[in-house]
Formats: sequence, structure tokens, C-alpha cells
Amino acid sequence: MEKKRIRITVAYDGTNYHGWQIQDNGNTIEAELNKCLSELLGEEIRVIGASRTDSRVHALGNVAVFDTQNPMPASKISYALNQRLPEDIRIQRSEEVSPNWHPRHCESRKTYEYRIYRAEFPMPVKRLYSYFTYHTLNVERMREAAAYLEGKHDFKSFCQTGAQVENTVRIIYALWVEEQGQDLVIRVCGNGFLYNMVRIIVGTLLEVGQGKREPESMPDILAAGDRAAAGATAPAHGLTLMKYEFL
Repeated sequence: MEKKRIRITVAYDGTNYHGWQIQDNGNTIEAELNKCLSELLGEEIRVIGASRTDSRVHALGNVAVFDTQNPMPASKISYALNQRLPEDIRIQRSEEVSPNWHPRHCESRKTYEYRIYRAEFPMPVKRLYSYFTYHTLNVERMREAAAYLEGKHDFKSFCQTGAQVENTVRIIYALWVEEQGQDLVIRVCGNGFLYNMVRIIVGTLLEVGQGKREPESMPDILAAGDRAAAGATAPAHGLTLMKYEFL
């Protein structure tokens, strides 16, 4: 029987996982998918993920593909797989795609969201999904700073030191800073992101909001091409991969 390629849309709570990619030091989303798919389909399955999210980062719509010879209809795999996966991982959709379709080899837009909870004291039910701060943040200053980062730039200053990447130029299509009650939501849509790029952008915008940097400093940070020029890396648990759009 010929192999077919299946695309799955994966949602997960990253709290208890060491990120997407298989690691030696702990359980990962990729490892759980491989194990449960192999058991379900009766053959060794190795998924290819679109985004290798970090430890404790969440996702509503990460994407992965795998090849299988099992005759189970593609649309039914999501139902069967969800019966085997731990409850903090759920397949939102499964579908057949062309045999050569690869999530990292086609143009796409990726949207991340970072949530910040602003209050005098932390809120326990938000602790796993948002970053708490008691500092007063000037949201308008943060919006001014964010506008400088939209467009096509070399984001080397916003890439974690030591990352193995040839090209640090990326496009940010939109970068919003939105108030939702006591929550402050930073949403960024781009054609791709460097290692820790979104979290470093958030950390830098937080410093702007606290008055530690000026909004007008963003072009100089970009021009520096140096990780030390940007702000701190915001904690992982406030970050969620919201969706992929394949163009």
C-alpha cells in the first residue's frame, strides 16, 4: 500500500513538557505524538513539526505532518489519536495533503500571543499562562516602540546568543499591544521567528513600558545586531502559538 502524508493541527498546554522537539532530559510534545501515533497506526511514525516551541510554551494551532500506510481515513485520525494522547495535548484537525508537502518549506504566517497580567498581587489561575507584573506599564509607549519593529528587518539583536541560524532577517506583518482588562496582550504575526525572538521583543517592550527605554531606541537596537542591545527574555509560560496560515 502506498504511503500518504497526513497533516495535523495540534493544540497543547506546554506546562509539563520540555518543548516540542525530542530531548534527552524530559518528555516533549513530539515524543508523545510519535508514541501515540505509532501505537494507533501499527507502524513507526515520526512527525515533522512546523514550529519547535520551547519548554512551557503553549499552542492552539501548531502543525505537523507524518507519513503512513495505514488505511484509516485522514479525517478520522484526529478522533482516534485524541483517545490516546494525554489530556494536555489535543488534535484539532487531521487531513491528507500532497506527499511532498512540508510545513517548513512553504510560505506561511505565524501568529504568537504573549499575555501579561497586571495587578498588585498574582492570580493563581493565571500563573501558567501569563506573566505577572506589579509594575505600572505605559501602554502607549509600548505601542510606539512596537511600530518600529513592524516590517522587514534584521532581528539579530532579538535572537538568543548561540542560535544556529544563517539568516536573521524576518518580516513582522503586525505587532499589536492590546489591553484586555487587567491583561495586556502582545500579539505578533510574522513570516518566521528566530530563537526566543518573540520573548525578547516582549521583554524589550516591557522595559519601554516601565520607562527604562525610549520607544525611539528600537531602530538603534535593530541596527546594533547584538543580543546585548535588547531587553531581557520574557518567561516562556506567557507565550502561546496561536495559528499558522499557509500562503
